[in-house]
Amino acid sequence: MSLVVAKNLSKTYVSGDIEVQAIRGVDFTIEAASFVSFVGPSGSGKSTLLNMIGCLDPPTTGSLEVAGQDISRISSRDSARFRGDHIGFIFQDFNLIPVLTVFENIEYPLLMVQNWPAEQRQQRVQELLTAVGMEGQENKLPSQISGGQKQRVAVARALASKAKLILADEPTANLDRTTAFKIIDLMKKMRDEFGTSFVFSTHDPKVVENAEIIYTLEDGKFQD
Repeated sequence: MSLVVAKNLSKTYVSGDIEVQAIRGVDFTIEAASFVSFVGPSGSGKSTLLNMIGCLDPPTTGSLEVAGQDISRISSRDSARFRGDHIGFIFQDFNLIPVLTVFENIEYPLLMVQNWPAEQRQQRVQELLTAVGMEGQENKLPSQISGGQKQRVAVARALASKAKLILADEPTANLDRTTAFKIIDLMKKMRDEFGTSFVFSTHDPKVVENAEIIYTLEDGKFQD
């Protein structure tokens, strides 16, 4: 069974008398343990697609299944629960909580969203610290680590709840070339180790050249 299945998916935003068609009847599938990029210029619909897959923005028409569930019309409450169980997010500006340590940032979804027991949280966070090469850094604050290290923590946090789908919005935009390649290699390693699918919204050629499947968007439609 495919991890994500979209059929005739569309998204229209309405402001007064103005309608903007951000996504125009697209079809796509994403398999388990895959590396997929949505590519295109600003305003092409990349982030809108990620937001719909991530249950942050409902589609206007069409169907969208994630992990075997139709999320096209689920309520806000159910969508929040679904995100917590199935989806992780990685952002270009890292979105770490500045007053929490590295350990606490990774632990956050396990404590605040899923309420794992303390011993299980400790074990999972330590496992991920080792996996992303951040062991020994767990007591530092985000202000005390580099951009590349922050993104490693963000990857670990996204994986904390054992989500099988990670959505990454321009994850290398604030990283230098060398660090960006290291983060891409890390995400590939996590894909291989945990069977997680990574789906990117990007125009970064470093990400695109490492993607196994590329969907190119222009004006809300896929291009050949």
